[in-house]
Amino acid sequence: MGRVTTEETGRGAGTAETADTDAGPARITWFPAPGTTKAARARLVLALGHGAGGGIEARDLRALAAVLPAHGVTVALVEQPWRVAGKRLAPAPKTLDTGWRGLWPALTAAGLPVVAGGRSAGARVACRTAAELGARAVLALSFPLHPPGRPEKSRADELLGSGVPTLVVQGGHDPFGRPAEFPPGEYGLTEVPYADHGFAVPKKAGPSQDEAMEIITGAVTGWLSALEGV
Repeated sequence: MGRVTTEETGRGAGTAETADTDAGPARITWFPAPGTTKAARARLVLALGHGAGGGIEARDLRALAAVLPAHGVTVALVEQPWRVAGKRLAPAPKTLDTGWRGLWPALTAAGLPVVAGGRSAGARVACRTAAELGARAVLALSFPLHPPGRPEKSRADELLGSGVPTLVVQGGHDPFGRPAEFPPGEYGLTEVPYADHGFAVPKKAGPSQDEAMEIITGAVTGWLSALEGV
């Protein structure tokens, strides 16, 4: 895996660990379950990658990192090499997968089951690599089922081919795929009413922004608790 260093991060509670991958240096920000460093009292690790248009500051990733450690889940927010390097555009999916694979040894170092996940492009990476890497399950936040306005360009095969238990959490008004557009399959789907691709909700319709985050954190907490063997 290469060089690993650890430093305190100023972006909220958490410890940032950098590691070399074949796609370049990447970074993991750890939000551990209470106890010692990464995994004391933790039942599992939830690794979450970001999307192609943003980083780990996304509201859903931060909400999960704030809530899940108290439930025995260590959260690892993963920044892909392109993001660490300060680039504005994400590389090809193959390169994203390479970066994710390179970080897997650090994610599994504590000897705990690892649930792979992410939002948007990060969800696609998790689905494509889950079975190969031995992920316990996949959490797909705002899965981009198709480009906006192009339902014929479906990416359903990535979701359906994850090979492990999968939960999709999707905004009711997500232009990359509304919940009703998702095909039948062996996965769970939680809808966040009125939410867009970033889980933002209109001020005058549906749940408040805080309530939308509670829908996400509640659904994920319950799903992780129900996973067999955890």
